[in-house]
Amino acid sequence: MVYELFKVLLSPLLRGFFRIKVTGVERVPATGPVIIASNHQAFCDSLFIPLVVPRRVTFVAKADYFKSWKTRWFFSSIGQIPMERGGGKASMQSLNEALRLLQGGGALGIYPEGTRSPDERLHRGRTGVARLVVGAHCVVVPVGILGTREIQPIGKKMLRPFKTVDIRFGEPIDFCARYADRLEDRLVLRQITDELMFEISELSGQAYVDRYASRRPAAPAVAPDGLKPAPAAASPAA
Repeated sequence: MVYELFKVLLSPLLRGFFRIKVTGVERVPATGPVIIASNHQAFCDSLFIPLVVPRRVTFVAKADYFKSWKTRWFFSSIGQIPMERGGGKASMQSLNEALRLLQGGGALGIYPEGTRSPDERLHRGRTGVARLVVGAHCVVVPVGILGTREIQPIGKKMLRPFKTVDIRFGEPIDFCARYADRLEDRLVLRQITDELMFEISELSGQAYVDRYASRRPAAPAVAPDGLKPAPAAASPAA
């Protein structure tokens, strides 16, 4: 209810102050579990993507947003899932909650980089999204979003109006069908993630750099129910 209310209220404001170009949104399945995986240039990415997707999209959001009363009420009221980015049990609890959403037929929005990119490039993806794919046996729709860094540079809270946002949705990818005979292989998690990042790079036009956007050391991985732990070299954070 609150999600729908915010969408009704924000839609005319965002569409009035920004030029929003959308390509391929019809590729997002109208029903059933789906992961919408996008590059991440600015906080406002989480405003523009749900704006243009007809169905409800629940995002995985940085846990820090839930620690302050100034932002906790907003993220909690629209049903966002807090994600601890340091890895370990806390991250896995968040992934389990996201998995339950998908198993219930929901649409999950996630940023495989795990955080906003510190520069204009696309960084190495975290394997959390691949674990959700394998656990929920759902398709992934890659997304490239452009223009939001100019609208909201890192460190800025206010949005700069009268600029263009370009949101490009790719074809749904069924990784479970592609790797049907190898889903028990832990290395598939990295393969799925790297292939997804390639598709996002093609849509966003960003140069790819094979290192994580965050250098924060990750805690040891603890596999949630029904999901496989990643290799030691891969962080469990989404």
